[in-house]
Amino acid sequence: MQFPDLPDEEPEIPVSFYFEDVEFELPDEQKLTNWLLGVAESEGKDFVSVSYIFCSDERLREMNVEFLDHDYYTDVITFPYSDDAVHGDVFISSDRVADNAQSLGVAFEHELCRVLVHGVLHLAGYLDKTEDAERVMREREDFYLAKLFLTQLIAH
Repeated sequence: MQFPDLPDEEPEIPVSFYFEDVEFELPDEQKLTNWLLGVAESEGKDFVSVSYIFCSDERLREMNVEFLDHDYYTDVITFPYSDDAVHGDVFISSDRVADNAQSLGVAFEHELCRVLVHGVLHLAGYLDKTEDAERVMREREDFYLAKLFLTQLIAH
């Protein structure tokens, strides 16, 4: 009996989730991955890989100061590795996500999904530094959130 040749490396996972100095339960990782891959496809972008790193408010503020010279709290910082594909690291403050969810009157999971897709949209080329660009970004976020939550409602 002859065994098939197997690749030396494990296949790369397109979406990875890491927890730096915080812990919480992520919703269904496979559903999130499929959704995020679908967002990139809908935007006409190749998806190489995205690593989501969850951290505290203080850690993300330190990164904001160090890398962007902004001394304030934020919910998400994106580091792109390509202009042509969705490929990069997305750092998310779960503290900020929880605070924003509470102030907006939405579930933590909903706000978490908003920042997840926000990161992919940044990696797909969307910006949010002007009022018009921010409006477009919010419209795209809402569009993809509706697709995700409608799919979840139908599945239940």
